[in-house]
Amino acid sequence: MIDFRYHLVSIVAIFLALAVGIVLGTNLLQDPAIKTANEMTSQLTRANEELRGQLETMKAREQDHQEFVTALTPQLVRESLAGEQVLIVEPPGAGTTYREATEQVLAEAGAKVTGRLLLLEKFFDPKSAGVLDGLVNQLKPAEMTFPATATVHDKAATLLAATLMTTDTATAGTPSETLAAVVDGLQTGGFVDIDGDALNRATLAVLYAPDVPYEGDDAESQVAALTSVAAGLDAGGRGAVLAGAAATSAAPGGAITALRDDGEIAKRVSSVDSADMPEGQIVIVYALREQVNGAAGQYGTGAGAAAFQPVPPTPTPSSTESGS
Repeated sequence: MIDFRYHLVSIVAIFLALAVGIVLGTNLLQDPAIKTANEMTSQLTRANEELRGQLETMKAREQDHQEFVTALTPQLVRESLAGEQVLIVEPPGAGTTYREATEQVLAEAGAKVTGRLLLLEKFFDPKSAGVLDGLVNQLKPAEMTFPATATVHDKAATLLAATLMTTDTATAGTPSETLAAVVDGLQTGGFVDIDGDALNRATLAVLYAPDVPYEGDDAESQVAALTSVAAGLDAGGRGAVLAGAAATSAAPGGAITALRDDGEIAKRVSSVDSADMPEGQIVIVYALREQVNGAAGQYGTGAGAAAFQPVPPTPTPSSTESGS
């Protein structure tokens, strides 16, 4: 019989053999393994430096591109919207960076911004729909009627359009008779606010999509509310454009996506999903000009865009040009 000491000696011998094997193996493989690791590290470092250099080059080219477009913008939009009055509309979550840039381009195009209407979170809250509906019915003129199928936001959009928009350039830039009562009532109810002292009637409207698409159970109704406002303002004036960035507003769940998916609204309201680019701000002007001329289109780089910009109108030859 093999006694316990034999077992113990055998086990110790096995572990000793394993330890010796590990030591020998490590010594044999140490130099090649370290060399391989060093070579790989060097390759990754070089690749990273190359990519960083390419990124810096792309950033510099993009900066040059933006400066070039910005410098040409006054020439590209000059007198495109001469005499037009534009209302700016912002829902919660709309950024200010490209809105401010667009306002400058609108001014360079000859348009005047009549003011900014802020749609507050309560305006989009389904729980407040009943209150909003009652307030709209209270504030609307007696002669104003709504279709039987109109949603509460369709009704609110119709009231806002009748108050803030006009197709008559002679009355643009002046307050309507009902403006104070309607705006004050909706402000008191917590549904809207204004940036500035007052709003005057506009012929055109630019609405901005939220920087982040709506999420959650109420997302569909919230984005529908914004497209209703866009459609209502378009109907009350000479046109409307919904603007935003392709990565967000033209993505699934985005406001521009919802507008483009609604065939009826898309026939009348234009969208521009490149508002975060200098050239996109020019496209907003072109899209508004197209609206004044009675047409609409979906522009930009995102899903559903028909083209980057409207087809430019053919220039009228001046009387000083000689024929061939």
